Amino acid sequence: MEKLNLGDISIDVELKDIKNIHLSVYPPSGRVRIAAPLRMNLDTIRIYAISKLGWIKKQQQKFREQVREAPREYLTKEGHYYLGKRYLMKVIECDAPPFVKLKHDIIELNVRTGKDSLKRQEIMEQWYREQLRTVAMPVIAKWEKVMGVSLNDLGIRKMKTKWGTCNREAKRIWLNTELAKKPFHCIEYIIVHELLHLLERNHNSNFIAYMDRFLPEWKLLKNELNQLPVTHSDWGY
Repeated sequence: MEKLNLGDISIDVELKDIKNIHLSVYPPSGRVRIAAPLRMNLDTIRIYAISKLGWIKKQQQKFREQVREAPREYLTKEGHYYLGKRYLMKVIECDAPPFVKLKHDIIELNVRTGKDSLKRQEIMEQWYREQLRTVAMPVIAKWEKVMGVSLNDLGIRKMKTKWGTCNREAKRIWLNTELAKKPFHCIEYIIVHELLHLLERNHNSNFIAYMDRFLPEWKLLKNELNQLPVTHSDWGY
C-alpha cells in the first residue's frame, strides 16, 4: 500500500490487477482510497487525485456533517428504528428464550433476567438480520425478473463502510444489517444497485444508464439514504 499526501489529505493507494482507476471516500472520517492498475505509476495517480480534490473534499464534508445516532444501551423507553419508523423499546426480563416483537409503536425485547447491554445488542442484531432477509427476498425475486439476472445467495452482515456488495462470480450479494433500520424504498435501491453489478461490474456510464432505466429516482433515494442518521460506532476499515 502506497501513500499520497495532498496538503492535509492523505490517500491510500493500492495497485491491483484491474483495468481502470477507482477513487473512494469512506465514512465516517472521510478516508480516501485509490485502487489503480498495476501499470500505472504514482505520478500519474497523483495527477488524477489532484483533478478529483474538489469531489474528495465535498464527500469528506458530507460525512462530517452526517447525523449520528446516540450510543444505544438497549433499555426501556430508548428509541430504535425499523424500516424507517422509530419505536420505543420495552425490555421484558423472563426465564425463556429471547425474542423481539413489534407492538404498534413499541419494540418489545424479551431477554433472560440479568442479561447485559452487549447480550441485548446481539439479540437485536440477530433480529434485524432475520427481518432484513424477510424483507429483501421478495424484492430480489421481483428485480431478478425485471433485469433478467439470477442470484445464487444473499448474505447479511454488519459492514463498516458499505450498504451492500456484490460478488459477480459467486452471484452473491451482501446487505448491511443496518439497512433494516432504513425505509423500505432505500433497501430496494441498494438491492437494485447490487443486482445491477451482475450486468455491469464497474460504476461507469453503462452502470448509470442501467440505474436510470430501472430505477429513475435512484439519485433521490441515494441522497435520502446518505442523509439518514448512521449508527454511532467506532468504524474501522
